[in-house]
Amino acid sequence: MSSLIQKSLKKTRPIWLMRQAGRYLPEYQKIRKKQKNFINFCLNIHDATEVTLQPVKRYNLDAAIIFSDILVIPYALGQEVNFKENIGPVLGDFKIENFKKIKEKEFINKIKNVYLAIKKTRKKLNRNKTLIGFAGSPWTILVYIINKQSPKKNKIYKEILKDKKHIKQLLKIIEKFIIIHIKEQIKAGADTIQLFDSWAGLLKQEDLNFFCFQPTKRIIKKIKQQYPRISIICFPKGIGEQISKFCKIVKPDVLNIDSKINPDFVNKKINKNIIIQGGMDPKFLLAKTKMLKKKAEFYLKKFKNRNYIFNLGHGVAKETKPNAVQDLVNIVKAFK
Repeated sequence: MSSLIQKSLKKTRPIWLMRQAGRYLPEYQKIRKKQKNFINFCLNIHDATEVTLQPVKRYNLDAAIIFSDILVIPYALGQEVNFKENIGPVLGDFKIENFKKIKEKEFINKIKNVYLAIKKTRKKLNRNKTLIGFAGSPWTILVYIINKQSPKKNKIYKEILKDKKHIKQLLKIIEKFIIIHIKEQIKAGADTIQLFDSWAGLLKQEDLNFFCFQPTKRIIKKIKQQYPRISIICFPKGIGEQISKFCKIVKPDVLNIDSKINPDFVNKKINKNIIIQGGMDPKFLLAKTKMLKKKAEFYLKKFKNRNYIFNLGHGVAKETKPNAVQDLVNIVKAFK
């Protein structure tokens, strides 16, 4: 496990937030106005570094999370990726034959600026701060590649199950390049990696093992073989009490829980060796300070007797006031 995470757990409760660098910050908005294309924004070394460091400078958070996107993987595989206002990501057509032809060097070269931004961030970041790189998990990347946008309904699920042979080939390619992407981030200076399975909640219980558990387990095994001290955080969003099975099979260093997971279930069913992260619904950052304190302390109390990183059950909402995040940081740091 990352020595930086171990160090931070020995002090006060560490805190960092999903989407801590983003639309709710005025300093982010200033840079975003100049960057019309979101993928180009992520691949701008100077701007990505600056945006990564903005919330750390503002709130003295315990980690910087590299400003990037999980969809840089399909982009690097040659699929068109655009972000449209009020719609989100929109991907172009793809051919598996083209994906098969992509060489490792070609893939790395297309998104090398992500790694260069990590390198630059690591130089500027306090050595005691964690630097988190990330990637989408295979199932979630698969969903985006096939559906070409966020899946609002389950129809994509039926579509995916139609042709298992085709899907197995695609998953294998995705898995291979996720591992490459993670390794390049570690080489550049990331000491922690988070795997986002944002659409794991779409999976039926009988399909979780094939699409979620086993691919994630294989990725972690490959990474740990080469980088045993790297901490890996997993976020299988929306799978409910199946997180117990997930942890037994996958064995992550850190489990990020969503806001629908009962902390009592976590304490009872998840091995104490696994650090817990997250939980609080980001909507409470939009509430009054008294309610925010109540909800934050709920998680801090529930996980008082185990290693816990304060985070959210999802990303910071764009409507969040910067002062609310400061209030949250103060609440977490003051908690005894």
